Amino acid sequence: MLEDMEVLKLLSQADRQLGRLDMYSEYVPNIDLFISMHVLKEATQSSKIEGTKTNIEDALLDQKDVNDEKRDDWEEVQNYIEALNYAITNLGKLPFSSRLIRETHKILLKGVRGKHKRPGEFRISQNWIGGASINDATFIPPIHSDVNEYMGDLENFAHNSESFFPDLLKIALIHYQFETIHPFLDGNGRVGRLMITLYLVEKGILKKPTLYLSDFFEKHRTLYYDNLTRVREKGDIVQWFKFFLVGVIETAKSSIDTFDSILKLQKEVEAKIQSLGSRSNNAQLILNHLFQRPIIDAQKVKELTNLSSPSVYKLIDELEKLEILNEITGAKRGKIYLFREYTKLFK
Repeated sequence: MLEDMEVLKLLSQADRQLGRLDMYSEYVPNIDLFISMHVLKEATQSSKIEGTKTNIEDALLDQKDVNDEKRDDWEEVQNYIEALNYAITNLGKLPFSSRLIRETHKILLKGVRGKHKRPGEFRISQNWIGGASINDATFIPPIHSDVNEYMGDLENFAHNSESFFPDLLKIALIHYQFETIHPFLDGNGRVGRLMITLYLVEKGILKKPTLYLSDFFEKHRTLYYDNLTRVREKGDIVQWFKFFLVGVIETAKSSIDTFDSILKLQKEVEAKIQSLGSRSNNAQLILNHLFQRPIIDAQKVKELTNLSSPSVYKLIDELEKLEILNEITGAKRGKIYLFREYTKLFK
């Protein structure tokens, strides 16, 4: 496996691209502002693979502003954001482990479809993938009584430092094994994809959670499932490694391009708001908020700036003229504004 020259070449490229991406954690001021948008994109893409139809603009809305028919999907995406943030915050206290995975899963399924499928608990019954019943399933995971043992093995493998195995191949293998064990009754795909980022952060390969593979897996969904199936049916782990490493390389490059575009946009809009004279300081407060959460209303502007209502509307009007804010509801009251140039960078 490690003699395969193509795998070694891809591994070297993936390491190099991750190193480049990780440099942005050091050199980009306020990188945490931008990471929240990466998390939002990951949440929408990972949920999309499971059939959830929420786009970035929908996901940014407050619950009260979401259409009733979209609310279930919106809640699943919000849970994913909360689960990922919880897991990353708690990596310092809890290592990459079954416990962390279960606690993350519990948040993921809280109050949404799947809430009756033992959130935070490994399954105690048989599940299957594809097919209307177990009789025509495309894949049947191991029997439930073996799940704890297999997850224990997975955890030991993740933390085994005695025998050398490159970390990127290790997490590729862990992801494959997790999806094959399918330890939960629901949410296995989302948790399995989330684990990739957690592992890279825990191992210090990335200082910040800046790499998310769901977008790549969603774009190549058929290949993703085909390659997992090839390992199960033909033992072809090399092909899965190649696919996974290509995903890391392409995603790291794409994330680097996004960060470059963010920095360029930041310079452009900061130059624009200088034209506002005495209002530029308040405009900067709005801008700092928008880079973290690129949607806003008059009430939020008031909170951030402590301005009077007439001054708030004047400032919003100026930011619309500068094409920093775009009104998205078309309503006379309760208007909501989007920082569209920024959200475009994550499409």
